[in-house]
Amino acid sequence: MKNVYKMEKLKQDLKEYQLNAGKTYVQYETDGYNQYQNYLYKRALFGLNALTKEELDTMCSKKKQRIMNVYKRAQSVLNVYKQSITIKYTNQIFQSLFPHSPWTDAMIANSETDEKFINTLNFKDLGIDKQQIIAIFISEGVLPKNFLSLEGVQNQLPRLKNGCKA
Repeated sequence: MKNVYKMEKLKQDLKEYQLNAGKTYVQYETDGYNQYQNYLYKRALFGLNALTKEELDTMCSKKKQRIMNVYKRAQSVLNVYKQSITIKYTNQIFQSLFPHSPWTDAMIANSETDEKFINTLNFKDLGIDKQQIIAIFISEGVLPKNFLSLEGVQNQLPRLKNGCKA
């Protein structure tokens, strides 16, 4: 009797699956930023690597240089931020392991960042998320102050167009 019930249940499940197979939806996690905001963010974070080959081929050299300047500034700002987080974590470790050591006191007293040193730790290991990066970029002037309220391409005036080489 149990086997008959299980078989009927299995047939019913299979029938429902076949009827609803084309109606499945995947909902992706969204970050709340529109397409233009994500474009500006990726362009600052990845530089010319964020652009397609077609965009690069038609882009004016001055605009490429502007993008590279923003990218270099963004990397410099992120490097200093990552160093400050690393210093904070290491200071906590030394304070918890060696609380009364003069060496620990000397290490904690010197918590300056070095712009020549490149911090290679990734964002995930340091607990840095997209919102923090955007906040840093806005405060440091890498992204515009009105970044969070942008809705689309703001300036339609002719500037350094992508069509310089076309």
